Formats: sequence, C-alpha cells, structure tokens
Amino acid sequence: MKRSTLIPVLLLLTGLIAACTKQSLQATYDRQTSYIDNFVAARMKADTNATLTRNGGSYRLTLADTLDRVLGERDSLQAGQRVSLWYACFTLSGNSISTSNLVATNVKEIAEMAQWELSDSTNIYRLDTVVVDKKLVEGLYLGLQGVQQYDQGFILFTGQYGFGNIVRGTIPARSALVYQYMIEEILND
Repeated sequence: MKRSTLIPVLLLLTGLIAACTKQSLQATYDRQTSYIDNFVAARMKADTNATLTRNGGSYRLTLADTLDRVLGERDSLQAGQRVSLWYACFTLSGNSISTSNLVATNVKEIAEMAQWELSDSTNIYRLDTVVVDKKLVEGLYLGLQGVQQYDQGFILFTGQYGFGNIVRGTIPARSALVYQYMIEEILND
C-alpha cells in the first residue's frame, strides 16, 4: 500500500477506535446512572422523609430530612467553606452497597464491619474537616454543596464525576462512588 493511501486509512481506523471507546465509556456511565437511580429509589421507598438533590452529575440523598422542623433554618454548606464530617466511601457496581465495596472511611465501626485490619489506626478514625473546593473529586464537591449541620445521607456519582480513567488506591478506574456522610459542623470562617 502506498504511503499516500496508508495515512488516511490509519486516520480512519484511529477515529473508529476512538468512537467505539467513547461509546463503550458512555454505556458504562449510563449503566452506573441506572444503578444510582435504583439505589436512590429503594432508599426513598424505605424512608419517605428522604429528599433527593441533584447538582450537576452528583446525587445527594438526605435521609430523614426533618431537622429544619425541629431546629429551624440551618445554614447550608457553600463552596469554599469547611465541613467536619464522618464518611464511608464505597464503589457502586450494582444497585446496593456492601462492606466488601468499602474503599475509605473515618468511622471505626464501619471499618470493623468490613474487617479492615490496620497496624496503626490511631489517626485514621477521627472526624475529618475538609474545604469544599475543586481539589475534591468533582462528584463530592458538587454533592456536599447544600448539606446542613447534622444531615446524614449519601452522595452518589458516576465515574465521570469521580476519578475518571485514573486508578486511585483500591478504587478502579471509572468507578461509580457512594459517599455515606454524617455532617457534624459547617465552619463559616
């Protein structure tokens, strides 16, 4: 094959491969969205007071969202503020989460249920304070905005809003993630 013919053929093949990869990736994210929808529907059926908030590609499911009736209006977390929280992060590969999919937590009881064994756990199981800024993974950044003190629930997002094509520790590339959270304090400094 002549060089003048080979270059267009190679470009065409490269384009076809890229298109197939993009379709496959979109199919993965569509499947993850279906898992998230099913997870949310089941939780909302079990807790009729739960509320769902979507921000970009992030879903926040707040459980037993009745505290405003008890405590009155509470401040909502905004981008740039700090929040102190307890959390557990799971990969989502179906319609539910389990301790076998736990990838990070600062809650000792959850780690013990997952049978995590650490040689030194003195500093890992403590309340974590983070700044809600774009240094966080995008789905968590979007999902935390609007939480209130004492809220509990889940923030869910597809791999598109997670770590994308990057393997992060025990988190496979393109993984959908679920953060179970318990907000202790919103810091307005």
